[in-house]
Amino acid sequence: MKSNIDDAVDCFNEGFNCSQAILSAYCEEFGMDKKTALRLACGFGAGMGRLQETCGAVTGAYMLFGLKYGKFTKGDEESKEKTYSMVMEFTSRFIKRNGTTSCREILGFNLLTEDKQKAKEKFSVICPKIVRSAAEIIEEIMY
Repeated sequence: MKSNIDDAVDCFNEGFNCSQAILSAYCEEFGMDKKTALRLACGFGAGMGRLQETCGAVTGAYMLFGLKYGKFTKGDEESKEKTYSMVMEFTSRFIKRNGTTSCREILGFNLLTEDKQKAKEKFSVICPKIVRSAAEIIEEIMY
C-alpha cells in the first residue's frame, strides 16, 4: 500500500505543484475531496504563484493543519492555538532539514529569469525531495 508520502511525491511528479501535492495527499482524511484540494492549493505553488516566497510544500502543510485543527467556531481559541503550534513545529523542522522556507533559496535561481527548460530540469531534481521532506515532517508531527 502506498503511503501519503509517496502519494505526495507522485502527485508532484504528475505535474502538480508542491502545495497541491502535499494538501491532496492528506485532504481526504480530514473531509476535503482531492479535486477541491488541488484547486485550492494551485495558486500557492512556486512560492505563491511563482513569486518564490514561501515554498509550496510548506503552504500545503499549513493548509493541511488548518483543515485538521483549524478554528471554525467563534471563541474556539484552543483550535487556533493548536493550528499555530503545528505551523511553528513544522516550520522549525522544515528549516532544520532544508535550511529555509523560501522557494527562491531552496531552488537557488529566479523562476522569472531562468531559462524555462533549465528551470524544469532543476525542479524535477529539487522539488520531489522537498515534497518528500515536508510529507515526512507531517507524518512525524500529525500521526
